[in-house]
Amino acid sequence: MIKQVHFILTYMCTLSCEHCFVCSSPDAEGTFTPGQINQVLDQAKDMGTVDTVYFEGGEPFLFYPLLIESIRQSRRRKFSVGVVTNGFFATSEENARLFLEPLVDLGVVDLSISDDIFHYENRSDNPARRAFRVAQEMGLPASVLALDPGASGPDTSGSSREEKTGIVEGGGIMFRGRAAEKLSPYTVCRDWQQFTRCPYEDLVTPARLHVDALGTLQICQGISIGNVWEQPLKELVRRYDPVSHPVCGPLVRGGPAELSRTLGCVPPVKVADACHLCYLVRKEKRQSNPAILTPPQVYCEDCRVPVAGLTVPARIRKP
Repeated sequence: MIKQVHFILTYMCTLSCEHCFVCSSPDAEGTFTPGQINQVLDQAKDMGTVDTVYFEGGEPFLFYPLLIESIRQSRRRKFSVGVVTNGFFATSEENARLFLEPLVDLGVVDLSISDDIFHYENRSDNPARRAFRVAQEMGLPASVLALDPGASGPDTSGSSREEKTGIVEGGGIMFRGRAAEKLSPYTVCRDWQQFTRCPYEDLVTPARLHVDALGTLQICQGISIGNVWEQPLKELVRRYDPVSHPVCGPLVRGGPAELSRTLGCVPPVKVADACHLCYLVRKEKRQSNPAILTPPQVYCEDCRVPVAGLTVPARIRKP
């Protein structure tokens, strides 16, 4: 039962983190319009099971008026709302309050702030820490997303390359997207045939889905089950069959190892983890499954963004 819809509000970000599995950067492309947000919110409401929406990216605060309007429209539809950010806007505590006060007023129930060595080299003082501190002072529910070893909150520390292969709260680094290329050489690799299940996503009865401005409905980042601009969310979920899905089916039967065999992709002898194997196979076979292994942003590829019914070379203008 789908309970959450996560909006990838934009693929653009202030940073180009080595572990980012949607390959966000200052030059990344793909951002919602207010009308598109309302369209997907209506589809989510029509589902009858969705109670929570998240706005993430990329960095959603880069398009601040859009973010605030999206939260407002979500609350009007009685959804609980969460936001994921790196807190770049908190250049001072005063600025942090200016950005966060509308979230308090609108009743946002979760502000997740990324704060680790990938995002900020300065581990004693940085925008994420200021945003977290101010959010707490304002009574805005906030948590820290950290990949430093042993991280449990805003007091994490460390800056070496070795620390970049540390532990995230609730699990380890997932070696997909940019992490597959940038970080996998720094970890201990294992025989690819041992990865016989997907350890992170429930592909049979998913509780959440991600959607981006291209309309791509993703059961896991880079694995599409349809496009919300072509068919409504409710219909896409109804028609989703994990057994017959060309990518999810093999993953359900035998994890990334089975996906490799089914798609006829011979991986390296050893890989970093299940995500690494799955990502390598999917990227290798993307051109033969373009409607499913999409969007290109997740595979760190150049892309073109449709604008007003046209396909034009896209470069999102920085606000």
